[in-house]
Order: sequence, then structure tokens, then C-alpha cells
Amino acid sequence: MGAHEDDLTFVWGRIRALVLAKDIRNEVAEQLGLSFAKTRALRRLLHRPLAMRELAEEMSTDKPYATLIVDQLEELGLVTRTISPEDRRRRIVTLTDTGRVIAERADEILNRPPAGLAGLAPGDVAELRRILGTIPPGELG
Repeated sequence: MGAHEDDLTFVWGRIRALVLAKDIRNEVAEQLGLSFAKTRALRRLLHRPLAMRELAEEMSTDKPYATLIVDQLEELGLVTRTISPEDRRRRIVTLTDTGRVIAERADEILNRPPAGLAGLAPGDVAELRRILGTIPPGELG
């Protein structure tokens, strides 16, 4: 392995460790009292209501599991399910006000930079932003 490959491996390892060092999923679950899967579903609904099929796709899961999650969220009063006016076979899932508050709180927790990154000097953060901005968005998931 050459120096460039060594550098790439080192940088990727540090980025992975930085992201994974703090079990953010557990923090979200503990602070909100919901499984990460449930908060993930709520977060997918922040921008707009989704049909059950769309929600399953957004969650990268199958429709039966998405239905199970939505059933539980509906029981908790965090989402509502209505019939689509365009196609009565489709069910549309919408956040309730309480569901929106929880989804927004989950986003706040997940978007908070880890301490290791927050501790960098402003110039280093700006340089890192510049560098990471050169990575094509399609490669970032």
C-alpha cells in the first residue's frame, strides 16, 4: 500500500471513529423514549406526509415493518393515517404536533457535532468543510 492509500485509510478511519465513537442512536432513544427506528420514521415525515409505501422506501425497509412502526406511532399519538383522496387504497402518514416536536428534537441531537469535531479551530473546520465540499453529493448517501 502506498502513502496515498495509507493516508486515505487513516482519514477514513478517523472520520468513522469520530462518527461512531458516540452511540448517537442510543442517545436519541434514551432522550426521546422511543426506539431509533421510530424516531427515524418520524424524521422522514418532517418535510411532508408520505404514503406507507414511500415511508417504507425512505426507511429502506419493507412495507410490513413500516406498517408495524406506524401502528405503534399512531398508538402513541405521534402520527395519523388517512386515506389518500386520489387513491383510496393508499394510506397517508402525517405527523401530529407532538410527533413533529419529537422528530425535530431527534434532528437536533443527530445534527449536533461530536466534541472531537467541535473542538477544532475555526480555520481547520473551514478547511475541512472546503475539502469535504469537493466530494460529490451522490457519494455521501
